[in-house]
Amino acid sequence: MKKNRAIWLLCILMLSIHLTHGQAGGSGIRFGLIADIQYGDCDTRGTRFYRNSLKKLEDCIDTLNHQQVAFSINLGDITDRNPQDLEPVLQRLKKLKRQLYTTPGNHDYKGVADNKTLYKKLHMPGEYYSFKKGNWRFVMLNTNEVAAYSNVTGTWKEKELSNMMERIRADKAHNGAEYNGGISSAQFSWLKSILQTAQKKGERVLIFSHHPFSCADGLTALNDKEVVSLLSGYSCVKAVIAGHHHTGAFCYEGKIPFIVTEGMIETEHANAFGIIELTDGELILRGYGRTRSYKLAFE
Repeated sequence: MKKNRAIWLLCILMLSIHLTHGQAGGSGIRFGLIADIQYGDCDTRGTRFYRNSLKKLEDCIDTLNHQQVAFSINLGDITDRNPQDLEPVLQRLKKLKRQLYTTPGNHDYKGVADNKTLYKKLHMPGEYYSFKKGNWRFVMLNTNEVAAYSNVTGTWKEKELSNMMERIRADKAHNGAEYNGGISSAQFSWLKSILQTAQKKGERVLIFSHHPFSCADGLTALNDKEVVSLLSGYSCVKAVIAGHHHTGAFCYEGKIPFIVTEGMIETEHANAFGIIELTDGELILRGYGRTRSYKLAFE
């Protein structure tokens, strides 16, 4: 009897360790969150200490490895202005012990003539994509797909960009800046299909992007309202997480929480990254440095 009880207690302990370390096979998943490293081999400007980002990233990676997260998500703006600055960042990101999933930011396109080359360097399986861990579907949107800086001239996306800008002007909105982008009609249809399938299968969905879709007036994606309207129609969407707005923000659109996580680039020494833990009932974001922490319950 005592032997059976000891075996039972050992099994409970092993399960606890399994969940704590964020393995996708259990009900708990833990993963790292990084945004706006924005490294550049250039002088400081205002609150942006470009060279300091490498040390911050190294400290971030050490923490994520020590915490044994299941994987990490990078929300873009890896570099600030020069494609040559990408390699020092990638060399450090290789030290992550678990897989890294990336979506690009607007700064990552500077000096890039071939988008596919950029996606290949970032180890992205496509311009936008999704992956599954346990019963969670992670959707990596690309809000730079339709933008003045992302090589759309002469393609079908150029007309879509023009239409987005016309709608922004008609609505007298504030997000028509040259550093904002949107998702194409093709990506929108793909997202709708992903959500329909997830809803049918009972999957839970997290949406990730560089540009926010809410909470950050003037910094949101060019077709923010259309995307929010789509997401609001699916109860499987549990949260939307973005970067781009370095000071961070938080709000709700209906029942969906929108988190804008702080950018690593800002300030001389303070870091900014997080670890997210998912359970069946809640999302817990533990912020490090400037990154705020959140605890959100799911309905």
